[in-house]
Amino acid sequence: MTAAAAVAAAAVGALALPAAAAGQPAARPHDRAVVISDVQYDSPGRDDRSNWSLNHEWVDITNTARRAVNLDGWTLSDEAGHTYTFRHFRLDGRSTVRVHTGVGRDRYSDVYQDRRNYVWNNDRDTATLRNDHGRFIDDASWGYRDRDHRGGGHRGAGERRA
Repeated sequence: MTAAAAVAAAAVGALALPAAAAGQPAARPHDRAVVISDVQYDSPGRDDRSNWSLNHEWVDITNTARRAVNLDGWTLSDEAGHTYTFRHFRLDGRSTVRVHTGVGRDRYSDVYQDRRNYVWNNDRDTATLRNDHGRFIDDASWGYRDRDHRGGGHRGAGERRA
């Protein structure tokens, strides 16, 4: 190995060190394959807090990669801090799980937050997905004129939910 090659290798190694030294886990390749693909923040009909209405408020999380992803410990939250944590859930490759607000029985394609009140504001809000290390994965916003809107999202009219 030449001296120039040794210096170049040392420089590359030094550049990689600060990210690890900062205490942040390296992003796993599959994290980028998981996205918020759609949001239904305004359930159809009257907002009467019935379980039917609550379960028609949902967020779709999609794994666009071929390999399954373990979502255990991942969180989905709104701007007010309402947080759903995935427990013992594996999202198969190229599949979607729908996270409903209301009460229900979890299945491979649907999970339930078991809440008795709405989570997503009709006028504006942001759904944020983080991995089990708290690292940002994706978000979807609606109702903000000056923000970059990411993710899917059904746009609906309705009253602000408290």
